[in-house]
Amino acid sequence: MKLKLLLIAAIAVAVCACNSGKKTEQQSQQTETEIINEEVQSVKQTAEDTVQKETQTMNEEAKTEKIAEVKTSNSPVFDIVTTQGTIRIKLYSETPLHRDNFVKLAESGYYDGVLFHRVIRDFMIQTGDPDSKNAQPGARLGMGGPDYKIDAEILPMFKHKKGAVAAARQGDQINPEKKSSGSQFYIVHNQNGTPHLDGAYTIFGETVSGLDIVDKIAATQTGEGDRPVTDIKIQKIVRVE
Repeated sequence: MKLKLLLIAAIAVAVCACNSGKKTEQQSQQTETEIINEEVQSVKQTAEDTVQKETQTMNEEAKTEKIAEVKTSNSPVFDIVTTQGTIRIKLYSETPLHRDNFVKLAESGYYDGVLFHRVIRDFMIQTGDPDSKNAQPGARLGMGGPDYKIDAEILPMFKHKKGAVAAARQGDQINPEKKSSGSQFYIVHNQNGTPHLDGAYTIFGETVSGLDIVDKIAATQTGEGDRPVTDIKIQKIVRVE
C-alpha cells in the first residue's frame, strides 16, 4: 500500500514538473515574441523617422533652390514707384555688373526717397543721387552716390532708344574709362532716342511699361540745374520678377 502511494506521488510530481516546464517554455516563447515585436516596431519607427527627415530635407533644399533661382534671375524686373506713377523696367543679363548693383541698391531701399533731380524734356530724366533725399529747394544736386564706380559694360547691341535705362557718369576728361556712377541712372525720353550717346554710356535695361509716366515727369517745369520746381520722388523700387 505504501509502495502504491509512493508511486502515485512520484507520478504526480513528474506531471507537475512537466506542466511547469511547459508553462516556462510558453512564457519564454511569449517573451521572445514580445521582444521580436518590439524590435520590428522599433525598426519600423526608425524607417518612418528617416523617411520623414529625408522628405523634410528635400523640401527645404527645393525651397532654397527656388529662392536662389528667384534671386539670381538673369533679367529681373522692377517697378519704380514715383509720386507721378509707376515705371516698370527690365534689367539686361548682358550687363551683370550694373544689373547686380541695381538689384542690391533697390532691394536695400537705397533709392527710397531720392528725387528725379535732372529732367530735360525730349532728352532724359535722371535720378539716383542719395544727396537729393530731403534736399532744400534750389540745392544743386547730381554729385552724390556710393564710394565706388562700376566698370563700363558698353555693348553695341543696346541703343539709346526711348525708355532705355542707362548709368550716369563723369565726363571723359576725368573718367576716360567711362566708369559708371555707383547709383545714378537715367531713362531716355526722346521719341527718336538719343543716338549720339550710343557707345559712351552703359545701357543696362529698358522700360517695359510706364512710358506715359516718363512723359509726365519729362514735361514738368524745371528750374536751375534742370531740377523740377516741384519735387518728384522715387517712393520705392519693388522687384516683381
